Amino acid sequence: MSKTPEQLVQAFREHLAYERRLSPHTCKSYIHDVHVLLRYLITTSLEQTQSHQIRLVIAQLHGKGLSGRSLARMLSAWRRFYHYLIRDHCFHCNPCIGIRVPRSHKKLPSALSPDETVQLLTFTALDTLTIRDRAMLELFYSSGLRLAELTRLKLVNVDFQEGTVRVLGKGGKARVVPVGKQALDALQIWLKQREKIARPDVDALFLSQYGKAISSRTISHRLKKRSIQQGLHQNVHPHVLRHSFASHLLQSSGDLRAVQEMLGHAHITSTQVYTHLDFQHLAKIYDAAHPRARKKQGSRDE
Repeated sequence: MSKTPEQLVQAFREHLAYERRLSPHTCKSYIHDVHVLLRYLITTSLEQTQSHQIRLVIAQLHGKGLSGRSLARMLSAWRRFYHYLIRDHCFHCNPCIGIRVPRSHKKLPSALSPDETVQLLTFTALDTLTIRDRAMLELFYSSGLRLAELTRLKLVNVDFQEGTVRVLGKGGKARVVPVGKQALDALQIWLKQREKIARPDVDALFLSQYGKAISSRTISHRLKKRSIQQGLHQNVHPHVLRHSFASHLLQSSGDLRAVQEMLGHAHITSTQVYTHLDFQHLAKIYDAAHPRARKKQGSRDE
């Protein structure tokens, strides 16, 4: 007896979670995108779907305002879903192969300037929560971690003697990243406070006020609240600190491969976006300092 579409989706969910070991957030994103496809394939079975029908769904979603980037993500999820169905459920072809989505303008990631980063991290930490926040933010910026990576950190992942942290990244891939002195110092102070609130069975590095592993939502909330208190008017979310780490490191070192390894990017193209940020930084310096870049002042300069 053949499985229903929903049963196939559930099997795909288990494949993502247990075989590919993707994070709950990533699994949820994949399943959401597959459900979007199913809503548009009401009159066609998954096995009988052809490429022209996938193109029609893409066109309909684009007409509703979805960006090229969102459509590319969805198409990638559908392609992987069909790849799984071919491998494990005897499907014969992948109708998503060879399909392209409309291009959209590539938005550069936002990043704080070095001065803004100092402004964000310079605050008095006296109580348990502010001491924890200082350690979290210093580590975020020092090592360029993803939010999920920071949330998953255990006590044993930090090596104070070597000055490194072992991170479990996307797809369950581990990497070792250097940690700066200020972040290490902030972590040492936090560990003394952590002992006072930690529950015996909790080994997470960062804890909530109740002694449990801290959630991603709490980290995002504390960062946003702290950025407002420090007088930063832009929307500072956890990924902004990762972007700031990458762009500042690239500006000072120029070593794209090293930045790629520290960020845990599988492909260099993911890291190359920071070369644009670096160029913007250099362009601003040029405009401000180079004699040929300055605007002429009045008729006497003409």
